[in-house]
Amino acid sequence: MHTEWPWFVRVFDFSFPPKKMAGIFPFYLFVVWSALSASSHEYFEIQVVDGATGRGVPLVELRTVNDVRFCTDSGGYVAINSPELLNQNVFFHVSSHGYELPTDGFGYRGKRLHVTAGGKAKLQLKRINIAERLYRVTGAAIYRDSVLLAKPIPIRQPLINGKVFGSDSVVNAVYRDKVYWFWGDTNRPAYPLGNFHVPGATSELPRNGGLDPEQGVNLNYFVDNNGFAKPTAQMPGKGPTWINGLAVLKDAAGDEHLFAMYVKIKAPMTVYERGLVRFDHEKNQFEQLTRFDLDAPLFPGGHPLLHSENGKPYVYFAHPYTLIRVPATVESFRDLAKYETYTYLSKGSRENSAQVERDEQGKLIYDWKTDTTPLTPKLEQRLIKNALITSDEGLLQTRDSESGKPITLHGGSVYWNDYRKRWIMIAVESFGTSLLGEVWFSESDSLTGPWPVARKIVTHDKYSFYNPKQHPMFDADQGRYIFFEGTYTNMFSGNPDRTPRYNYNQIMYKLDLADPRLKLQPK
Repeated sequence: MHTEWPWFVRVFDFSFPPKKMAGIFPFYLFVVWSALSASSHEYFEIQVVDGATGRGVPLVELRTVNDVRFCTDSGGYVAINSPELLNQNVFFHVSSHGYELPTDGFGYRGKRLHVTAGGKAKLQLKRINIAERLYRVTGAAIYRDSVLLAKPIPIRQPLINGKVFGSDSVVNAVYRDKVYWFWGDTNRPAYPLGNFHVPGATSELPRNGGLDPEQGVNLNYFVDNNGFAKPTAQMPGKGPTWINGLAVLKDAAGDEHLFAMYVKIKAPMTVYERGLVRFDHEKNQFEQLTRFDLDAPLFPGGHPLLHSENGKPYVYFAHPYTLIRVPATVESFRDLAKYETYTYLSKGSRENSAQVERDEQGKLIYDWKTDTTPLTPKLEQRLIKNALITSDEGLLQTRDSESGKPITLHGGSVYWNDYRKRWIMIAVESFGTSLLGEVWFSESDSLTGPWPVARKIVTHDKYSFYNPKQHPMFDADQGRYIFFEGTYTNMFSGNPDRTPRYNYNQIMYKLDLADPRLKLQPK
């Protein structure tokens, strides 16, 4: 039986057999802990905390006057042992997306600290974000500084897991009573080119002994012979394989199956093939089932959810608006002819030849239609520009609840929330104050919308945070607290500066739906 030792044991590379190790474990633990405690005294400890909650804040930059940069880990800690800084009064500029210190008389946001070996300091930041940043989910050195300072660590692999340095967008689903996680392109330590064919992992649900999502996620990666997160969906053909539309369906016998849509990508970022895959849980590998017609207007994608309408179960696909569905059967999921979209467009409309359908009174006719291109914010804006509909008639016209300014939502997820008794959307804005870094909350009485107003809950300064994904399996206190993550990267932002260790990784946030700022009222 495999014995897994705590992180402070695994930091060292000892090869004692588990049985022999168990006999000397108390002494060994004392030696290891003493060594770590001694080494921690070599560092000056800074913890940055949320002024509202007292929790450590990840991703806070502390920069000296001569541009030496430190960044808090997921515990909110920085461990400093730079010899030129020791026994000095050092001013640290302090900055973080959605958090801030007050300015001094010269307009600087920072703090002067006396840096000594073994010394400590704590800084409290005001949170501007409505959502609270919790921790980094993927990548290396998630708790680097906490390890150096011998602080308690919530996750099993605080330094590196599956040899993953960074991962693009996440999709996940509860399958066979575990959470199955899959990501896009993934970086490794050994070479600039990593895994471009969907790494994956599992984690235990909190009810089955998994971590409380407040603390973290213990990911168990599917790895290759070298210990690196292996490809799980390497479909034939050149270029990367990506997946989305990850859905769990039961067959006639009641057995669960995990499906996803795959796409093959060629430069610059063009889909040249799409189709359906099914996960083989014994091989931990997706198998190809079928290719889809590239010209088909409707297909799976985004983040799916199950919902019944008039007693009939459907899979709905959010991206971020939930305007595509298919009957929730294995057979229907494979048949693009069964997919339909909620729209006022005439049946058979395509992107470049869209026509609207009205009744005798001139009112738009909404219905679920097959073989019809789905509405998107871009398409609806064109319909408005061409005077086929008015902006007041538009279904996808979401506005800022504070300013009334129109916002264009790009990607995200939608789920029912028991606390709000409404459908809630977490989505990223396209071309906001950052290109793809502004995250919004919206809600609706109807799964199909409209979503008239939204409130910004996370902001980024010249950085992207795209493809936000809510994790409904983590909802707490009857849905009052929800958890979501997104991809933190400088990609598409125009910012050449990459945050060390954090760039191109997933970061988890928590949102309190009782926050009075989320009482959305149209402006």
